[in-house]
Amino acid sequence: MGKATLNTLHAQEVPELAIGGALRFNYNLSSWKPAQKSRGGDFGYDLFRINTKAAYKGIHLNAEYRLYSKAFGGGMLKQGWFGYKFNKTNEIQLGLTQVPFGIQQYNSNNWFFNLSYYVGLEDDHDMGIKYLHLGDKIEYQLAFFKNAEETRFGNDTEITHSRYAYDVAGRNKEFNQLNGKFIYKIGSQLKHRLGASGQYGGLFNLDTKETGNHYGLAIHYELTYNDWNIKAEAMNISNNPANAPGISREEISMAAYGAAYKVAADFTIYTFTIARKVPVEWEPISALKIYNDFGYMQKKKEDFDDSIMNVTGVLITAGNIYAYIDYAAGLNHSWLGGNYMDDFSSGTPGADWEARFNVNIGYYF
Repeated sequence: MGKATLNTLHAQEVPELAIGGALRFNYNLSSWKPAQKSRGGDFGYDLFRINTKAAYKGIHLNAEYRLYSKAFGGGMLKQGWFGYKFNKTNEIQLGLTQVPFGIQQYNSNNWFFNLSYYVGLEDDHDMGIKYLHLGDKIEYQLAFFKNAEETRFGNDTEITHSRYAYDVAGRNKEFNQLNGKFIYKIGSQLKHRLGASGQYGGLFNLDTKETGNHYGLAIHYELTYNDWNIKAEAMNISNNPANAPGISREEISMAAYGAAYKVAADFTIYTFTIARKVPVEWEPISALKIYNDFGYMQKKKEDFDDSIMNVTGVLITAGNIYAYIDYAAGLNHSWLGGNYMDDFSSGTPGADWEARFNVNIGYYF
């Protein structure tokens, strides 16, 4: 890239600022809640969020703060980082930035995300520094994360549960994590994105003061053709905490949205999604996206029951309003009936499928 282009990128003398956000409401009807079913479901507040983007002299800012109800964690910073673009394809980000692992930005199409989200492997954000190269044929990202987002800085303080993305919680803390991700892109009409991701980091135990580790590998593929999109991913994850004697090392604690639950320490997740955009002219509706997102979590410990999730739905676009209409079904899924604390770890033998009909309506500005 020549000097003239670089000078144009970095000679910005007038500060830029853009403010956006969203207000969302949610209706749900759940198969495992008999009283709720008797009253025909519940409709209420989901979130209010503010998004900020700013730029001045080559340095830019990207931040999003969310306000949920107190029961779901209250206020939290979803993301917030400073960036510098060396040129059109190379950038560095510092702060609470998205962890480069798997299909991004989302490995899903629905409001619930995919099964990978509930174990901290979809749209996760941690505190660190990341380098991105986004070329026409090749993309790669390299990152170092000092830790998950911190708001309490005590000597042996557990992470707060008020967070957007799931992180290791309880008596273990993520630290010094390395991530790498590579994408190869081919095709013009049939657009293929073939990729692989890896991560390795420490788990510091607050009781033993010893360091365990966690690591993961993933292969992923995305196909886009006209209005169709397909995503497929397989990831293998291992957590090896240095727990105190008598504390199981077969499961770990993870937290988000104001509460924690247990997750199997070692597992493999397979996901497959398919979606189609449908342009329409039904004023004020301008577009539909119909999709099905599937996830399967195979736990390595033999007497742990596996977890499954499937969401069928449609996204309706009408001006600045986006409405997700989803039917989410789950087996041994903490957010879809059953046993909230143990569904993603030991599970419940002989558990039944549970389902939730959900409508999320948001105005995005």
